[in-house]
Amino acid sequence: MTDRIMIAPSILSVNLGHLAHSLDDIKGADYVHIDVMDGHFTPNLTFGPEMVRACKGMTDLPLDVHLMITNPDETVPWYIEAGADLITVHYETVSHLNRVVNYIKACGVKAGVVLNPSTPVCMLENIIDDVDVVMLMSVNPGFSGQSFIEGTLPKLRALRELCGAHGVSPLIEVDGGISPATIERVVDAGANLLVAGSAVFGADDPAAMVEKLRTMGERAAASRGSLRA
Repeated sequence: MTDRIMIAPSILSVNLGHLAHSLDDIKGADYVHIDVMDGHFTPNLTFGPEMVRACKGMTDLPLDVHLMITNPDETVPWYIEAGADLITVHYETVSHLNRVVNYIKACGVKAGVVLNPSTPVCMLENIIDDVDVVMLMSVNPGFSGQSFIEGTLPKLRALRELCGAHGVSPLIEVDGGISPATIERVVDAGANLLVAGSAVFGADDPAAMVEKLRTMGERAAASRGSLRA
């Protein structure tokens, strides 16, 4: 059986003056991806809990909140209260990762861990059994529209091997440079939740682009399953 392929458009690429309209355009997606940046961990400053709360009131899609911040240990409760359905925190920023992951899950929210491009998959050895999601950054965090880092592909394969060794199957998310030019290779390497910002919201028809990406991803997943059967 092949993985279900899910698409999470990132509002980092949205004209915020038309946020409600943009969210309506992607109502066929699986998640809304919200990149929270603090200007410390990343060289950019973006959204906070009020944006999560605003999106919660504008869409029925679940909210995938990606905390690219230096103090998630302290601020995770803000995003839970604001309505996040899935929260991912960076391995590089959390002092007590197991504690934060288990706190998020105890609050009824899916919990995930994110790895920057230069952080190896082996760092997940002692947390992989506890997470609902693992996200690999395929660009350096900070800005939308960056080019896909090819080294993500072997990292995805290593992550699938680690999951297999532990007998777990978290969602495997990839964020950065996802487009029709990259999605098939990313899914073939093991991803099943794809964040796409500029590819979706820069398209003439965002809804059609969501469907195109999902169709391409499902085709790659089916091929992967056939090859490994």
